Amino acid sequence: MAPSADNDALAEQTLDSRLAFEGDFLRLYVDKIRAADGHLGTREYLRHPGAVMIVPLLPDGQVVLERQFRYPLRRTVIEFPAGKIDAGENPLACARRELLEETGYRAAKWSYLGGLHNAIAYCDEKIEMYLAEDLTHEGAALDAGETLEVFTSTWQQLLLWVRDGTVTDVKTMLGVMWLEKILAGEWQRGQI
Repeated sequence: MAPSADNDALAEQTLDSRLAFEGDFLRLYVDKIRAADGHLGTREYLRHPGAVMIVPLLPDGQVVLERQFRYPLRRTVIEFPAGKIDAGENPLACARRELLEETGYRAAKWSYLGGLHNAIAYCDEKIEMYLAEDLTHEGAALDAGETLEVFTSTWQQLLLWVRDGTVTDVKTMLGVMWLEKILAGEWQRGQI
């Protein structure tokens, strides 16, 4: 078990913290710190409201995926449906909303897979991951400016895309690997 910050010999002490930039949903902070060895330094990091990612599994074993242009990479990527948690929103409610809005699917069965911190060196974002099953298609309702292509693939093909570098999105990589463990009976579905 990891020690708490109160009794962690490696913990850094915050001496000063300032908000350097505030955007629509990201905030950049610059902190002055004292490291565990006494060294004084600076830490720059982003505060993020949190997000969800959904592994939508169809009865035939295929998964629902998206192709979406991601501006920071300047290219289109393949990924599982995901989205930012709104202020005060429950992560499962966000997952249900994002799945329906982006893909048009509604799930009757939900399982919690786990959470991941995808960029711990400079961001506090945590992505809560869910498995969605017993899907029915009702039609998507994308937000303005949100353009994506929804398609299906076998999860085995998705693993091959991970292996050959076609898929580099960490949440999608981890989601399909988690799914493989569940379908092999090695890991249990998390309770909701």
